[in-house]
Amino acid sequence: MTLAETALQMHNITIDFPGVRALDNAQFAMDTGRVHALIGANGAGKSTLMKVLSGAYSHYTGEILLDGQPVDIRSPQKSKGLGIQIVYQEVDTALIPYLTVGENIMLNHMVNEMGRKQLIRYSAIHQQAKKLLDRLNIQVSSRSLVSSLTLAEKQMVLIARAISTDCRFLILDEPTAPLSMTETERLFDIVRQLRDNNVGVIFISHRLQELFEICDDITVMRNGRFISQNNISEVTINDIVEKMLGKQLDEQFPVIDREIHQTIFEVEHLCDDEKVEDVTFHVHAGEVIGLAGLVGAGKTEICKALFGQANHVRGKVKLHGKPLNIRTPHQAVKSGLALVPEERRKEGILVDENVRTNLTAANLGSFVRVLSFLDFKKEKEASHKVVKDLDVKTPSIETKLAYLSGGNQQKIAIGKWLIADADVYIFDEPTKGVDVGSKKDIFTLILELAKRGKAIIYASSELAEIIGITDRTYLIYDGKVVKEVETRKTTEEELLFYSTGGRDS
Repeated sequence: MTLAETALQMHNITIDFPGVRALDNAQFAMDTGRVHALIGANGAGKSTLMKVLSGAYSHYTGEILLDGQPVDIRSPQKSKGLGIQIVYQEVDTALIPYLTVGENIMLNHMVNEMGRKQLIRYSAIHQQAKKLLDRLNIQVSSRSLVSSLTLAEKQMVLIARAISTDCRFLILDEPTAPLSMTETERLFDIVRQLRDNNVGVIFISHRLQELFEICDDITVMRNGRFISQNNISEVTINDIVEKMLGKQLDEQFPVIDREIHQTIFEVEHLCDDEKVEDVTFHVHAGEVIGLAGLVGAGKTEICKALFGQANHVRGKVKLHGKPLNIRTPHQAVKSGLALVPEERRKEGILVDENVRTNLTAANLGSFVRVLSFLDFKKEKEASHKVVKDLDVKTPSIETKLAYLSGGNQQKIAIGKWLIADADVYIFDEPTKGVDVGSKKDIFTLILELAKRGKAIIYASSELAEIIGITDRTYLIYDGKVVKEVETRKTTEEELLFYSTGGRDS
């Protein structure tokens, strides 16, 4: 079947934002009953192209065809009416936290019901939602508040909402990023069911290996343009990476010579009232230690407890041998700690502020002159340096972060702490939703910080990254440290064994 015969076609799609051409005559085509990977480096335009298709952006030029007929998609309502559904990467902006799971899943149906008779049968709403939850094998009550869910559970609720309405095309933007291996397999089962029911699934992911497991076709974009489309059986991961970056990628994990010195950060018997239970570890100056575990193991909770974002934290924390009593993030920053959180849009950056403001917000005191006036020249110089050092793709330091790609937003979330010059850097899933090229930039940055004598805590469920970047690793299971290993002497298989609850015999 030629591209001209496919059910969905997008031709010469162009869209501009202030100072940025996000799409430049972009092309995309696919048929129903296929799973189609759409990939590219951060800033390639893949999410923007799908926001055009889903009606989120109306100021584009170009043509969209369904079954050979032109359609004018300028609103989400129009897109949904044509059978196009999207599950966005930013789960917290797509869900209503004070409503229940069932109400969030059936939200579109509730709106339609109110429009007809202004009476909602909540028992029926929860009954229908439960059927969808059971279908996805999600162990969450339809009557639970969304605000009480984990990130992975929120993602699955969004997917349940999307399939609650019949659709011809389902767009999944980084759907597996917050999911465990088991949850990912459940999602793949659902995707296969949809494909068998003649739904076309557009799958955006930076986890290239999983594309070969679930996808039939693959389209690569770069710098807002169409690069190639292939049957996925015709290409390799190396082919894809080269097309994404426009060049070959050298070794992903850089080798940077550094010295490991004395212990500078110590954690003893750390607990909270929820997930963290009797966690003990230490970090040397110049060392990168891993907190490895599956999604939901408690890594994020440990990071937040250290940074003053958890309630009723107990235990001892020492920096340079001196006890710390951290109860708020402000105290953590003053004490010399920095945290790059997992949910960067919610906790790590100010999306409606510009690059300069975000980079200097954590250390404004360094840019204050006499009488508390900001030294804008100094602030701009520091911002330009970080943008250059991290290779942030932005038209200027005055550009709002909302206009940058996810990977560049992550670089900003990290870059603000370079200016603050902390002693201990805590990275919680720092490469989530980041392309292979940007991942290498982040790895290089982390190792350069370690070379400067900083203590690095790297929390991740990506075991290959733990192997590639850390010196020692603490395996986390159900909020506890179950094993400490020297990373160069371990394997992904051993890490997975302990991450899934394995014990020494």
